[in-house]
This record gives sequence, C-alpha cells and structure tokens, in this order.
Amino acid sequence: MSTESVIDAGHGRDRISPGPAGVNARASRQSSAPRWKQLAFGDQQPAWVRPSAAALLLVTALTYLWNLTNSGYGNAFYAAAVQAGTKNWTALLFASLDPSNAITVDKPPAAFWIPALLGRVFGFGSFTMLLPEALMGVASVGMLYLAVRKAAGPAAGLIAGAALAATPVAALMFRFNNPDAMMVFCLMVAAWMTVTATRKGSPAWLFWAGTFVGMAFLSKMLQGFMTVPALALAYLIAAPVSFKKRLLHLLAAAGGISLVAGAYSLVFQLTPVSDRPYMAGSQTNSFWELAFGYNGLSRILGRNGGNAGGPAAQDFPDFAGRAGDFPGVGGGGFAMGGPPGVLRLFGGEFSAEVAWLLPTAFVLLAGALWFTLRAARTDMVRASLILWGTWLLTTAVVFSFMSGTIHAYYTIELAPAVAAVIGVAGVQLWKLRARPAARAVLASAVLLSAIWSFVLLSSVPDWLPWLRWVVVILGVLAAALLAAGPARTGKAGAAVLISALLSAGLGTGAWTAATAAVGHTGGSPASGPAPETNNRTMGLAGTSQSGGFPRGGASGRFAGSRDAEGFAGAAAGAGAGAATPAGVGFGETPGNPALDALLQKTQTTWAAATVGANSAAALELGSNTSVMAIGGFSGSDPYPTLDQFKQLVDDGQIAYFVPGNAFGGFGGFGNAGASTGGRGRPGGNGTSSAITQWVEATFPSTQVGGSTVYRLHP
Repeated sequence: MSTESVIDAGHGRDRISPGPAGVNARASRQSSAPRWKQLAFGDQQPAWVRPSAAALLLVTALTYLWNLTNSGYGNAFYAAAVQAGTKNWTALLFASLDPSNAITVDKPPAAFWIPALLGRVFGFGSFTMLLPEALMGVASVGMLYLAVRKAAGPAAGLIAGAALAATPVAALMFRFNNPDAMMVFCLMVAAWMTVTATRKGSPAWLFWAGTFVGMAFLSKMLQGFMTVPALALAYLIAAPVSFKKRLLHLLAAAGGISLVAGAYSLVFQLTPVSDRPYMAGSQTNSFWELAFGYNGLSRILGRNGGNAGGPAAQDFPDFAGRAGDFPGVGGGGFAMGGPPGVLRLFGGEFSAEVAWLLPTAFVLLAGALWFTLRAARTDMVRASLILWGTWLLTTAVVFSFMSGTIHAYYTIELAPAVAAVIGVAGVQLWKLRARPAARAVLASAVLLSAIWSFVLLSSVPDWLPWLRWVVVILGVLAAALLAAGPARTGKAGAAVLISALLSAGLGTGAWTAATAAVGHTGGSPASGPAPETNNRTMGLAGTSQSGGFPRGGASGRFAGSRDAEGFAGAAAGAGAGAATPAGVGFGETPGNPALDALLQKTQTTWAAATVGANSAAALELGSNTSVMAIGGFSGSDPYPTLDQFKQLVDDGQIAYFVPGNAFGGFGGFGNAGASTGGRGRPGGNGTSSAITQWVEATFPSTQVGGSTVYRLHP
C-alpha cells in the first residue's frame, strides 16, 4: 500500500453511522473482538495500523526512558516531597516537603503519589522517581493516538501521537519530576473518554472523564481545568442525543470532577491541623485558598489578582532595581517567558518548547473547520476539530496573556492540542487535496512550517547547521508540488507526503532528541541541546536565552535553570542516579557534605530548620533527614509563627538553624554571596524574618562547610 493510500485509508470508519443498518454492521464486525480491544481500537483496521501504533509507542518509550537518570533528582523541591512520602504515609497523602510534616509543597499531592509508592517498594532514587513520569509520557502519546483515531482515523492518530512525542516540552517534562506529567496524562485519558462519550452519547463515559479531570486538578490545580471548555463544547455540539440530554449529561462530568476534587478537600479539611502539615502557598492554611489564590488567579491576573502569598519583588529586596535581569519580578510574580502579549509563545523559551508546529496548527485548523462547516452535527471529525481546536485556542490565549508567574514548560498542556490539530486537520485536508482551496491551505501550512523551523534553527547556528537547509528545501519542494496539482496516487503523491512530514518533523524532532540527551535540573528547566551549544535568541520576540544563570552567581539575564547548569541532585549520597553538579541554577542549592554529615547525627524531629523550601529540600536530599522549611517556597507563608518556632526549640524538636532564602542557598543566593548574608526574606507577616533575627540574637553561630549554622539543641 502506498504512503498516500495509508493516509486515505480508514476515513470515516470511526464516524457515527447514519442509520441503524450502519450501526448493526459495525456491531457485527466488532462482536468477536475482546471488549478491551473494542474500547481501545474500535472498528477493525487495516493490517498496518497496529504495528505502526506499536512502533510509535516503542520509539516514544526509547526517547523518554533512555538514560533517564541523567537529570539526577531534577527539581529538588519536588524530589524532597517524594522522598518524604517514602518515609511517612501522612507526608505521602498531603505532599509534605519533609517526613515530619511541617509544611507541604505548594502544589496538590496527586503527582507525587505514584513515585513515592514506587520508592517505598524499591527504594527512593532518581530512577524510581522519574520512571512513572516517563511511563505517563508514553501512555499520554498512546491515549492521544486513540482519541484522535476514534474520531478521524488511524493515520490522523499516528501523526498526532508522533507530533506529541516529537514536541520538545513533552520530552522535557516526561523525563522530569514536576507535576505536569501526571496532569497531562490525566487530561489525555479524559480526552479519550470524552471522545468515546461523544460517539455514544454516554453520561457514564463523561462521568469517568470528569474523574480524570479531577485528578488533573489534584496534580496542578486550576491549570488542570483549562481544558474543560474544550471537552464540554465537543460533547455539547456533537453527542447523538437531544440537547436537553446533552446538558444533563455534562452534569455527570461535573459530578466526576467534584467527587475527586471534593473528596481530597474534605480529607484535608477534616484532618486536625495538628495531624497534618501546613498548606504551603496559603496564608490561612487552606487548600482552596491555594487553589484559587497562589495557584489560581495570582497566576493569571498577577499578584493583585489573588492572595498575597506568592513571591514578588518586595519578598526579595536583594533584587530591587534589577527588573532587566528578572523580568516579571514585581506586582505579578515571575514571568519567566517574557512579557504578556500575542507574540509570547513565538519568542524566547516558549518558541523552543512548543511553537515549532504552532503556526501550522492554526492554519490547518482554520482550513479544516471551513471545509467541515456543513458536516452533520454528530460528525466526529468536526467534533474532534472542535475539541482540540478549543483546547488549542484556550490554552494559547491564557499562556500568552497571563500576567502572573509563568514558566515556558507550562506549555506542555498546549502540546497535545497542537499535535491533534496537525493530525486531524492535516489528514482531512489531504483527503480533499483534489480541491484547489484545500491544496492551497496545505501548501501554505507546509511552507509556513518550513520557514518557521528555519527561523528557530537559525537561532542556534552552530548546532546542526545543515538541518535548517534540509528542512526548508523539503518544505519548499512539498509546497510547490502541492500547489502544482492534486498528486492523487503513485510516487508523486508519496514524495509530496513524505517531504511535507519530514519538513515539519525534522526540526522539532531533532530538538526533542537533544532535550532528552541532556540532564535538566532546577525550578525552570528548558529544552534543547547542552548549554554550550544553546546560547540562543529564539523566535519573533527576541528574548535572550543564556542557558540559565552563569556559573558562580546570578548576574546576567535570567532565563531559568538550564540543563546541566543547575543543581543536580543536592548530594549524590542521598540516592542512586544523581548527576554531577555543574553549577547552581534557579531554585537549587549546592551540596554541602560536611553539613549533611552533621545533620545525619541528629536525633530530633527535625534535623534543621531553614528559610525557604529549596534550601530545606537540598538539606533533606543531602542528609536524608527531616528539615523544616520556614515560610514554604518563598519564605512568605506564615508558618511557623515565631511563638510556634520558639516552642519547638524549647521542646528540643529542632537541632540546627541554617539561614537560607526563597530560591535556595545557605548564606546567600545560590551560595554566591548575596548581600543579605542569608537573612530570611520578609514575606506575608514577616515570620521568617522574625525567626531568623531571633535565632541570630539568641544562639551562637559556626561555619560548617562554608555555611553558617546555629545550634538550637544542646
């Protein structure tokens, strides 16, 4: 079978049959197949489908699993929470930063449950922590393939799955320990279930889709809800039942979301405060304040749009007057991807993470929607375009214009929509290539993809310099052949199709491979090759990218932690697989073996206390002890109060105090000598600063491995 025939094959197989005869014939074909195969694969498919899907998953698995531990502990902040969960069940349930349950991380707990359970069984280390993330990445590619295949055929599903696997931010996050991998996996399952529900008009499938959206919420809070309008709109428009039933059925989805999110909230609220950790990121020890404040409106609208618990310039006086080095520090938090605006996704780190196929997706979406305007209401191809197109537009608009804290890696939530639109719309327009208008859209999309990839690759001229020329030549050739004629069959059609796919995929695929080959650490990882080959200015906005903080300090333009330029595992002795540190990146601290050894000798509830969660995480991972993070991530949470801290010291529960700060570092930013000498940052009601001042005035200090340490317990 020729390549273009493969694309044409299977069209309409999964669309809702127009009458009872079609339904009966379809049921007859499926009756002999196991139930799980019917649910996963639907109708019988050509012989090439399942081997092709298996090959897609195999290549994805190799990409995500190969040399998985090259990132060590990845984000030490979240690694400490996983480690704590392997030691204490309460810490596992609530995502405590330490096993003695002083305070949580500033995220809900679901993303840490599976790695912590795996660590309990096989021991905590880089591999057991990152393996679930990689497997969820492979499963996400598989679920996207199934969701798209059900609506638009196997060829569209394969292209969509391959496009997701070849998206750099996907390779970045599915090999990292941030909560994003769990969130995206849950959303992919919810999307597949929504497509199934839309085909069947089934409230039961909608309910289960809602439960997975609820799990996405318990992974990353309101970001997990960004896709709800897309899922709901697709069902509301295309389900084969009356409008009244469609509205009622959506209540089932809302019920699934409420059941999962509400159940955890109820557990949290009903657990006595004395028996659970303080909810980091909130000022009132409230789960819902965290959800709608620090992790909600504050992210979208800026600091003034939510609670006052998030980081801002006044929390970090050392950085005052350095807005050029730290764009986004101020009223709105940390905008680590440049200022809000239409071009944000096409400049700086954003362009490298997810924008390779983004312009092409917009063009193909518009063209495919135009050609399906007169399709039946229940047409599954159009329903799929509505689902993924709404997902694409919603997330793109939010990420482009949100004025609060944003990292470029957030765009992993955008990646499935880009990939799905490419698959669904591209295949449908290819089927219509006999029409001049369809060929014009395809030719424009292919040419745009080639030119945009050329621009992105040209921003790193020393990295694979030949690749950009191959991409643009293939793209121009494919666009010209498309514009010249329909190329319906034979070698000409295959040449056009292969050239178009290679032109679109080579750039993003190569960047993805480079991303997987390099270790990533810190609070704001970025995709791409090693830092020495990746000093780049990418995209339309021209945001400077210098590979993260230069070694030895925070001077230079802020770009977030890059690859090996960050802290790689706090201390290698805490677990297997820690990478070798090559400097200190954002949100990470250098190891201090002498201090680790000191803390390992303690017998108190907390071996130490320090200001800021990143400082505490580094000490925990290095010493394998429990360390209290005063003030949570930014040092601005009002826990513990000065009186509470004094009581804990009087009770002999804390052995040492190590000055730190919100971003990490013992005695200054990244241990590089920031001007405060390690004093706690004033935040919230100033409790961390008050505790630091009380300790400094009450207890003598000593130097341990270059860090200032106060002994609190005889």
